[in-house]
Amino acid sequence: MGLLRDLTGTAAISGRVAMQLVRPRFDTAELIRSFIEFGEASIPIVALTAAFTGAIMVLQGAFYVQQLGIYDLVGWYTGFATFREIGPVMIGLMFSGRVGARHASELASMRATEQLDALKVLALDVYELLIVPRVISMTVSLVALVIFGDLVAIVSGALTAKIILGLDAAHFFRSLDAALGAVDVLMGVAKAAAFGFFIAVIATHYGLSASRDSAGVGRAVNAQVVACAIGIFLADYVITVLFP
Repeated sequence: MGLLRDLTGTAAISGRVAMQLVRPRFDTAELIRSFIEFGEASIPIVALTAAFTGAIMVLQGAFYVQQLGIYDLVGWYTGFATFREIGPVMIGLMFSGRVGARHASELASMRATEQLDALKVLALDVYELLIVPRVISMTVSLVALVIFGDLVAIVSGALTAKIILGLDAAHFFRSLDAALGAVDVLMGVAKAAAFGFFIAVIATHYGLSASRDSAGVGRAVNAQVVACAIGIFLADYVITVLFP
């Protein structure tokens, strides 16, 4: 019953957001503020995550590359794993823990302190003022962060290949360019857009449905983090199956 309640709740929020975007009507100031706080402020942690991701991708195959002499594949397997899978998933999980949790906790706190009720009394639309701008900013921000993270990961991978394998950067990027196409990059971007939307909707659901006490805020944040992780992996699986 709890799962059914969560599924119907997120579906209702998705429908309401879609209806608001058709007009479209949302608060521009909140949209800009959300881009700064959700997107720009996430750049350092995303850069750090992406740098280690690119380095780890090279390290994972370094032993086999040296044993088999397949240096021409280093750029390919690093870029393929980063663009299509590891980049969007890792950055999506970091984004969920930082931005989704914050969004859920703010909404849950506003619900506990009756601020959302006050907005309704003043005949103000919560979706127009808060929800829709944040859904837009979280979706667009995650796409931009994944693109940025992919670039950082590839540069980090090239540096690691130079240090560990002695592979020059030109050879690394030739391997990357020869084996990968625009479809591989666009697949990661599409996943990032889906992940960003799911994170925003799931966080909104748990924030708006939290109990009206301080403990409810903590439970909402915890449930949001778990649900977003499951949603990211589920969406990743579905997209990979539909568009291999």
